[in-house]
Amino acid sequence: MPVLGFHNSHEQVHPAALLEAVQHAEQVGFTAAMSSDHFSPWSARQGQSGFGWSFLGAAMATTSLPFGAVNAPGQRYHPAIVAQAIATLGAMFPGRFWVALGSGEASNEHITGQGWPRKELRDARLRECVDVIRAMLAGEEVSHDGLVTVDRARIWTLPDVPPALVCPAVSVATARAGAEWADGLVTVKQPHDKLREMLAAYRDAGGRGKLAVQVHLSWDPDHDRAVDIAYDQWRSNVFPPPVCWDLDHVTAFDAASERVTREDVAEVVNVSADLGQHTAWLAEYADLGFDEIYLHHVGVEQRAFLDAFGEHVLPQLSVTAPEPAVAT
Repeated sequence: MPVLGFHNSHEQVHPAALLEAVQHAEQVGFTAAMSSDHFSPWSARQGQSGFGWSFLGAAMATTSLPFGAVNAPGQRYHPAIVAQAIATLGAMFPGRFWVALGSGEASNEHITGQGWPRKELRDARLRECVDVIRAMLAGEEVSHDGLVTVDRARIWTLPDVPPALVCPAVSVATARAGAEWADGLVTVKQPHDKLREMLAAYRDAGGRGKLAVQVHLSWDPDHDRAVDIAYDQWRSNVFPPPVCWDLDHVTAFDAASERVTREDVAEVVNVSADLGQHTAWLAEYADLGFDEIYLHHVGVEQRAFLDAFGEHVLPQLSVTAPEPAVAT
């Protein structure tokens, strides 16, 4: 049976409101949570940019939920700092934290002024960062000279068991490559055939650990309102790679999304006023083999969605609690 988690979108919702929302999510039956980690929203309409790591401490201290976060070490974050942050949350909340380590997006990383490397360089930099982070979480003093530089870095406060380092993938190639180093795989809503291919590539390459998916959805009792919510908040998020990786400012995303239609948004967001339809959609992800499904209602207001899904959707799916989020 699946784990159903609540996704905390810092690009869209004030962190104080998100804290209340994730606390309420636990109360209505969600058994896990995820947090984004963006410096910038995808659109001026979204209009928020809370710091995910500050939020994680508060959210984990005031709920009993396990949390995952998405992070891009190597440019905006030095890998030694990421390792220290992971270790501290792991030490404070044993078995409750995992992190998905990706190669980043220009919209967040451009702030350092270093320029935006080619994808193959970003992938190589990420691989170096993963090695640095793993070694530091194992208690080693690390020095490294490459696409990232580390000088005698050691973490003094370590968790008893290192948290899981997960591969975030939106392509088959990334899923296959992540199998070599990751403790699990997380992806986002895509056509089912593509998801099957990604999961097979990860497992066939020796990928271990849990399989998770983040599902973007829009629900409102009024169908037209659900459509409008999705169009307003998520039309700047319909672009596949490399566009979503390489655009570097909210103005660029808003300009690119001027011709996006409501039908285009419905390709990447599950939009319906019918809670039975949402239940059926989520069951399909469980049938594909995902262990954990994270629900991202793309509207700014979260409480009505949480109440409706807690009462009518979660009970239909035999929701379970996740296994401890530790390195394998």
